[in-house]
Amino acid sequence: MSLAVAIQMDAIEPIDIDADSTFALAEEAQARGHRLYHYLVKDLSLKTGRVLAWGRALEVRRELGNHATLGPFEEIDLAAMDVVLMRQDPPFDMAYITATHILEHIHPKTLVVNDPASVRNAPEKLFVTHFPELMPPTLITANADEIQAFRDEHKDIIVKPLFGNGGAGVFHIKPDDENLSSLIEMFTEQSREPIIAQGYLPAVRQGDKRIILVDGEAVGGINRIPAEGEARSNMHVGGTPLKTDLTPRDLEICAAIGPVLKEQGMIFVGIDVIGDYMTEINVTSPTGIQECGRFDGTNLAASIWDAIESKR
Repeated sequence: MSLAVAIQMDAIEPIDIDADSTFALAEEAQARGHRLYHYLVKDLSLKTGRVLAWGRALEVRRELGNHATLGPFEEIDLAAMDVVLMRQDPPFDMAYITATHILEHIHPKTLVVNDPASVRNAPEKLFVTHFPELMPPTLITANADEIQAFRDEHKDIIVKPLFGNGGAGVFHIKPDDENLSSLIEMFTEQSREPIIAQGYLPAVRQGDKRIILVDGEAVGGINRIPAEGEARSNMHVGGTPLKTDLTPRDLEICAAIGPVLKEQGMIFVGIDVIGDYMTEINVTSPTGIQECGRFDGTNLAASIWDAIESKR
């Protein structure tokens, strides 16, 4: 089976080929004989019912500094593609939402991964709220009094922007911290969006686990340990990835959410688990498959492509 695959992502030239999940997906697709194309989301168009992208043919190789060759620009009719990988990084803003609306015009005849309507309806920090029994105490609001009351109840909390990504804007507010009011003012002055507050989970010092699910099934995971003096475990802010095994609680969480992910066309998903609680469901552009492979020898890109090909 040879598929035509268009990858909607950010610029490929500066990526870290040893960490980038999209690169691993492209590498595996090419190894299977699929034809690759690359385009930026800004070059996506809806023109009188046709979904077009100004993109280029792509070849990849695992050579540092020489990892991608791009052909000349051409107009690509995405309805003529077999698969579109929607892999641009968040933030999950109106530009992101608009891209999902445009790609809906070709899905599912052209398989968009993940399903664009489901992605639009499942921002990371909101989708998880459909599983309250699996979450830590959580409040989503723009009301300062509600946030203060939540802090009074739970004492030690995390405050973060509702549509942020990559750990940006995440604050640990300890019981003696005097900055919460100023922080709320800063958030509300910058945006009309609600804020998310969660009870702080001390288990984060033992790690924030990223678990990968493919078509609703757990296939691997890594643990991410936050740096000393840092509340965030994201690897690009100093978190250290470590090998991990999935616990019975991890598997219980995955079993609870897996059927929903599969039903909604979420082929590649990464969830975040701290201790016994799930904190996020990442569906926009999940990462972590290369780190998993280095620890346990699995090729999760192959698992993802097996799932994609089974639907084609």
